[in-house]
Amino acid sequence: MIVRQAKIEEIETLLEFEQGIVTAERAFNPTLKKGEIHYYDLAKLVESPLSAVFVAEIDGDLIASGYVLEKEAQDYLKHERYAYLGFMYVKPEHRGKGVNKRILDALLDWAKERGLSEIRLEVYSENSAAVKAYEKAGFKTLLLEMRMEIG
Repeated sequence: MIVRQAKIEEIETLLEFEQGIVTAERAFNPTLKKGEIHYYDLAKLVESPLSAVFVAEIDGDLIASGYVLEKEAQDYLKHERYAYLGFMYVKPEHRGKGVNKRILDALLDWAKERGLSEIRLEVYSENSAAVKAYEKAGFKTLLLEMRMEIG
C-alpha cells in the first residue's frame, strides 16, 4: 500500500469517495438534503497550498482518502493556526486493516511539517466506530454540538 498526495486527475474517484461518506453519514444526520450533495471543494483542496488530500493506493487502485487544511484559529484560542482533518474514507472491503491510520499519519505529518500542533476534526457522536478509531489515535472529545427541530 502506498499513501501519497492525490492528483487532480483523480477527482472522479475522489468525488465517488465523497458520496460514500455522504451515504454513510445520512444515518447520523437527518438534516441532510435528499439526492447528491457535496461537502467539499475537492479540486480546491487538492490544489491549494494550505491543504493536502492524501490517498491510499493498492496496485493502482485508490482505496482511501483524507484531507488536512491549515486554518486560522479564533483570537481567543492559545494557538494561532491549526490543522483541520476531513474527507476520511476507506472503501468497505479495506476497512479494519489499518488503512485509515496510515492516512491519518500522513495528514499529521503534513501538519507537523508546517509547525501546526493543534489538530481538529468532526465526527458524529453516534458513529461509535469512528469515535473509537479517533480516540485510539489520541483524539479527545472537546465539544458536543446539539440540535433540536421545532415546528
